[in-house]
Amino acid sequence: MIKQYKIINDPVHGFINIPQGLILDIIQHPYFQRLKDIRQLGLTNLVYPGACHSRLNHALGAMHLMKEAINSIRSKGTFISDEDELQAMAAILLHDVGHGPFSHALENNILQGVSHEEITLALMREMNQQMGGRLGGAIEIFTGKHKQRFLHQLVSSQLDVDRLDYLRRDSFFSGVAEGMIGHERIIKMMTVHENDLVIEEKGIYSVEKFLISRRLMYWQVYLHKTVIAAEQLLIEILHRARELSLNNIILPGSPSLLFFLRNSIAASSLTSSDVLHKFTGLDDTDVMSAIKQWQYCEDKVLSLLCKMLTERKLPKIVLSAEPFDGTTFENVRNETAARGMEWEIIPYFVKTGEVENRGYDRNEEDIKILSKEGGIRDIYIVSDMLSARAFSQITKKYFLCTPKTNF
Repeated sequence: MIKQYKIINDPVHGFINIPQGLILDIIQHPYFQRLKDIRQLGLTNLVYPGACHSRLNHALGAMHLMKEAINSIRSKGTFISDEDELQAMAAILLHDVGHGPFSHALENNILQGVSHEEITLALMREMNQQMGGRLGGAIEIFTGKHKQRFLHQLVSSQLDVDRLDYLRRDSFFSGVAEGMIGHERIIKMMTVHENDLVIEEKGIYSVEKFLISRRLMYWQVYLHKTVIAAEQLLIEILHRARELSLNNIILPGSPSLLFFLRNSIAASSLTSSDVLHKFTGLDDTDVMSAIKQWQYCEDKVLSLLCKMLTERKLPKIVLSAEPFDGTTFENVRNETAARGMEWEIIPYFVKTGEVENRGYDRNEEDIKILSKEGGIRDIYIVSDMLSARAFSQITKKYFLCTPKTNF
């Protein structure tokens, strides 16, 4: 029987085949289609104007790389059934379906204290019911319960197809060349040893470049100080809007957005089809449309925060390797008050926090290198690069945000 495909022309990987059946049904599902209106990099386009690609773009690219990785692993003697291949493609296709508006920028803010992974699993289970149990294997792979453990590692590990796609894609659209990794070489070097995903020894230099590229992309793109400032502003906008809504102040907005502003939803509520339906009604356009309206509301704090974002009058931000002491923070608050801001609203505009760059986390599952003799070692041990220990460290930076304008 000849398989039928639809073809998508992807700017990063070229032509991507979309097989008829389960994969096409997932792509056409409203939960997945919603991802086209959620930016992969949140507010990063305020720094890199080209970085406007969507979560849907990334999911399709990751699915394509999953297919390539499975073909590479099969060619080296590991059996993967057609059904398991299909379920692995479904798992990676849906791995980000639980992201809310502006992706990581509003993580734990729309649904407070609930990660996008928890929402993803809840949505996969809901879709599985809607699709007559056809996603059972995808859920097993996503949760790490599938008998072929390496399929889960292809979806979620320190060298998965998710990371291989987003580094290359984010580099392409942002124009930051440091993310241009050799993902084709890495995939060709993938194999399976004792049910674990490993990399053949001759692929070690490509993996080293991947780790260094990821670390550089974090500082240059994902944790760029202007991006941090914009995201903190967005977080405070939602914070203030929620406070007003809980105090019965009527704000304009979509039904889904207003629902989450007026209600605190716990992780246990993710079993509710109504909650999931309202969540999947949210995307970037809901939030930005509301912000454009809220900049004219009577509440001075919310109005000012929204105008700062829409007019790109972002807070001044200072990054430091050490936490800001209480005296420095208090001095900044006093200076802000001296410029005309009421003391009680200063916490919305002056704030501190921290960010982390986890290029390679040794507390997570290792990237395993397979030697020619058949031995397995962690890349951290095998690498002879001078930066081997540097790229495995978790670097933490602290930020201090202050408004630039007078009041």
